Amino acid sequence: MKDIRDLSFDEWRDELVRIGEPAFRAGQIFDWIYKKGATRFEDMTNLGRDLQEKLGRAYLVGRLELFGVLRSKDRAEKYVFRLHDGSRIESVLIPAGNRATVCVSTQVGCKYACAFCASGRRGFVRHLTPSEIVGQVLFLRDHIDTALTNIVFMGMGEPFDNFENLIKAILILNSPHGLGIAARRMTVSTAGIIPGIERFKKLGLQVNLSISLHAATDAKRSGLMPVNRKYPLEKLLAACEDYLREGGRKLTLEYVLIKKVNDGAEDAARLARIAARLKAKINLIPFSPVIGLAFEVPEEGRVLDFRRKLEAGGVPVTLRHSKGRDIQAACGQLAGI
Repeated sequence: MKDIRDLSFDEWRDELVRIGEPAFRAGQIFDWIYKKGATRFEDMTNLGRDLQEKLGRAYLVGRLELFGVLRSKDRAEKYVFRLHDGSRIESVLIPAGNRATVCVSTQVGCKYACAFCASGRRGFVRHLTPSEIVGQVLFLRDHIDTALTNIVFMGMGEPFDNFENLIKAILILNSPHGLGIAARRMTVSTAGIIPGIERFKKLGLQVNLSISLHAATDAKRSGLMPVNRKYPLEKLLAACEDYLREGGRKLTLEYVLIKKVNDGAEDAARLARIAARLKAKINLIPFSPVIGLAFEVPEEGRVLDFRRKLEAGGVPVTLRHSKGRDIQAACGQLAGI
C-alpha cells in the first residue's frame, strides 16, 4: 500500500484525480494528517464512508513506532523509533525555553564512516522514506508540549546521499498544506557531498546549509572523514563558493574539536582562513565521547583558546556544547542501536 506521507501535496492531488476523486479532497486530507494528526481515514469525518473505505483499501497514513525515550539531565530527549523492517533510528529533541529544535535522521546507518561518529560504525543499511523523515517531526509535534521551531537534518545518515527523499520531506514540512515550517527554520548538514550541494543550490530553497568540516587540511580531513578522498577540500570550498554566488544563504561550518587531533594553533589559523574565504560562521563543537572510540574531549581552556584564535581571525564563532551526552544523544553519538 502507498503511504500518503511519501507524497507531496501536488502528487497527492494528482493521485486523487487519477482515482476519480475531486482535487479539493487533497487539501481536506492533508489538513487531517498534518494539522490535526489523523492517522486513520475513518477519523476524517468530512469524508464520506465510501471514500474512507476506498482510500483505506489502497493507501495508508504511516506512523513511526516509538521504541524508547531517554531523557538527559540537561533536558535533551532522545527518541528511538522502530521502523517497519525492524531497523531503528534516533531523533533528538533539544529544548530552549518555550522553543525546541528537533534533530532528524535521514538514513539508517551511514556510508561515510567519519572516524569520530557513531552513526556509520555499523555501515549503511538503507535510506529513509519521506514519510519516515517527516514522521519524526510529526511524532514529536504530537507528543510534546513545546512548540517545534527549528529542524536540523543532522541525525543519523548523510542527507545529500538521500537527496530525493530529503527534498520531498523538506517540501512537505515547508508547505502550507503540510506543517508550514519556514524554510529558514530548517538546516541541512552535509559531510561535503559536492553533487548534493550543486543540486541543492539549483532548487532555490531558503533552507540553511551547514558543512561538516572538522579539519582544515586534506591530510587531517581524509583521516577523520573518508569522504574527503572523493571530494577534497579545495573542490569542496569551490563548490561552496559557487553555492554562495548563486544566491545560497550564509554557510555554517561545523567543527568537532578533538583533543590533540584538530585543536592546534595552526588548525585554528587554517580554519579561520577558510571561514573568511566563505564569509561563513563557525559552530565549534567539543567532541562528545563515543563508546569504542579512543578520541578524547579537549580541556575547556584549550577549547576557549581555540575559539579566541578564530575570533582573532575575524570570523563569527558559536561554541556549542552538544546536549544529551549522558544519553548518547549529542553530536556524533547517534547510532540507532
